[in-house]
Amino acid sequence: MTKGFLNIVLHAHLPFVRHPEYEDFLEEDWLFEAISETYIPLLDRFTALLRDGVKFKITMSITPPLSEMLVDPLLQSRYIKHIEKLVELSEKEVIRNKNNPDFYDTAIMYRNHFKNALEIFKNVYGGNILNGFKYLQENGVLEIITCNATHGFLPLINSQEAKYAQIKVGKENYKKHFGRYPRGIWLAECGYDGEIENILSRENLNFFFLDTHGILFGKPHPKYGVFAPVKVKENVYAFGRDGESSEEVWSSQRGYPGDYYYREFYRDLGYDADYEYIKPYLHSDGVRRNVGIKYYRITGKVDLGAKKPYIPQIGLEKAAIHAGDFLGKRINQVHHLNNFMDIPPIITIPFDAELFGHWWFEGPMFLEYLLRKIHYDQDIIETISPPEYIEMFHEKIEEQKPNPSSWGADGYNFVWLNGKNDWIYRHQHMAEDRMVELAKKFPEAKGLLKRFLNQCARELLLAESSDWAFIMTTGTTVPYATKRFKDHIHRFNKLYEMILSGNLDENYLKDIENKDTIFQEIDYRVYAG
Repeated sequence: MTKGFLNIVLHAHLPFVRHPEYEDFLEEDWLFEAISETYIPLLDRFTALLRDGVKFKITMSITPPLSEMLVDPLLQSRYIKHIEKLVELSEKEVIRNKNNPDFYDTAIMYRNHFKNALEIFKNVYGGNILNGFKYLQENGVLEIITCNATHGFLPLINSQEAKYAQIKVGKENYKKHFGRYPRGIWLAECGYDGEIENILSRENLNFFFLDTHGILFGKPHPKYGVFAPVKVKENVYAFGRDGESSEEVWSSQRGYPGDYYYREFYRDLGYDADYEYIKPYLHSDGVRRNVGIKYYRITGKVDLGAKKPYIPQIGLEKAAIHAGDFLGKRINQVHHLNNFMDIPPIITIPFDAELFGHWWFEGPMFLEYLLRKIHYDQDIIETISPPEYIEMFHEKIEEQKPNPSSWGADGYNFVWLNGKNDWIYRHQHMAEDRMVELAKKFPEAKGLLKRFLNQCARELLLAESSDWAFIMTTGTTVPYATKRFKDHIHRFNKLYEMILSGNLDENYLKDIENKDTIFQEIDYRVYAG
C-alpha cells in the first residue's frame, strides 16, 4: 500500500539565443549541447520506460524560449550540422583510439551517443523533439507545465501589467506548442513576490513551486512542512522543495554527481587534442572550446591533468547503485513522516533539467534506474503529478500565505539584484511603463503600427529575461549578457520613439523582426491591463 509520493520536477530552460546575422555563434551551442546531452537522453529514457510499461510520472517545465528555439527551422538546421560534425569526429576518435584500451570503449560510447542523437532528432522527430515530449504528455507519464514568457524574474518586475504579460504570454505560447493550456507553472527562479497567485488564479494556473523557506516561513506555519502543498488562493496551490533529498542529487560536493567514477565535465577533447586535428570541429574563429567528448572521470580533488580515464560501465553501475540508495532513503523518509502526518507525504524535488546529462552525464540513466526500481522493487512510494495529489487530498490541504522568496544563493533575490546587475532595472522599469503606455494609447492598432507594437512587446520581454542578471552575477559570459540586455532595451526605445513620432521605419523593423522572432502569436494588448 502506497505510503507516500515522489514529485520529481525538471525545469528545462535556456535563454532565447538566435543569431541569423552570423554563420555560427558560440552561445547557440548552449542549445545544441543541451539537446544532445539532456533533452534527447531524457526523451529517449522516458520513451523506453513508457514502451516497457513502467508506471511513472514526471513534471517538466519546458519554457517558452526553449520551446521557440526547438521549433525554429534555422536552429534545427544548425543543430543537424553541429551533431553531424560530432558524429564525424567521434568516428575518427574510435579509429584513433583503437589500440588505446584506456579510451577505446569511451570513444565507442560517444560515437553511439552522437549517432543516436542524430537519429532521434532528424529521423524520429523530423527536427522537432518538442513533439516527443508532447507524445509523453499525451500518454500520461509527463506533466508539462509552462513558465514566465522569457523567464522574467517576477519580484523585480515593477508593474502589474508587465507581470501579467509574462504569465499570459507564457500560457498562450504553451497552447501553441502543446495544443492545450497548461495546468501549472514554474515561476522563474522560484521567484515569489507575495501576490502573483492573483494572476495565476485569473489564468487558471493551479499550481507552482517554491523553495523550502517560502513555505516554512509562510503564515501560518505549515502543519505538514513542505511535505504537502499549501493552498494560496482558490484553486492555486504551492509545492515546497524538500532540501534534503534535492541536495543528494544536485550537489557536486555532497551529492551523487561528485562520485569519483562519474565523468569529469571540465576536461574536454576540445582542449586536449592536437590543434590541427580538432580545428575543423571548432567555430570559424578557431578558438578552442568544449566539443562534448570527455575521456576522464572525476577521480578526486586533483588537477585536471591528473584525472584518470573514465570507464563507462562503472559509471552506469554507480548510477544504478545511487538510484537504489536514493530510493531507500526516500522510503525511510516516508516511514518517518507517516508518524506525524494524517495524509501520505509528497516529497517534491525540483532540478534544472540540464543537471541530467549535461552536467551529470550519467543523470538520465540514474533517473531511469530510479523509476524502474520504484515500479518493480517496492510498493511504499509512487511518483505522482501535482494535479493528481491535489485531487486526492485537497480536503486536507491547509491555506497559507507563503513568504516572498526565491531559490539561488541566500534565497531572497540576491542573485538577481546586487551590485553587479542592479543598473539594469532602472532601464527595464522605464520600458515596462512605456509598454503599458503604448498598449493603452493604441488599443486597436492595425497593419504596420501593430507590427511595431508587437515587436516592442517582444523586445521588452527579452530584456526582462532573468538569465542576463544571473550571468552578470556568476561572471560567466558577462559581455554577452550585457550586450543582450542593452540591445533589447535600445531596440525597444527606438521603436517606442518611432511610434510616438509617427515615423515608422519598416526596414529597421524588418531587421529586428528577423533577429528576435520569438512569440509570433503575441498581441501587444496584453499590456493594457
